[in-house]
Amino acid sequence: MDVKSTPSYLYWLFCQFELITCSYLMEPWEKVLFYSFNLAMLGLLLYTTYVCLAFHASSAFQLLCSFLENPRENALSVVK
Repeated sequence: MDVKSTPSYLYWLFCQFELITCSYLMEPWEKVLFYSFNLAMLGLLLYTTYVCLAFHASSAFQLLCSFLENPRENALSVVK
């Protein structure tokens, strides 16, 4: 994709978004509320994903480290 066509492509994507959500029919103050609500929800989703992903990655790393520290002890604890 050419750099010169990037703004026109982004404008085309925005027009598609407006068509899909029917926000082109809204008044300007309704658009502001609609877009700010959508951006807030997207921000919360990204933040929650970041926090949960970091927590799960940390837990998986700790589990992996515990298995790699002393594999013989872990194998015996499974047998017991």
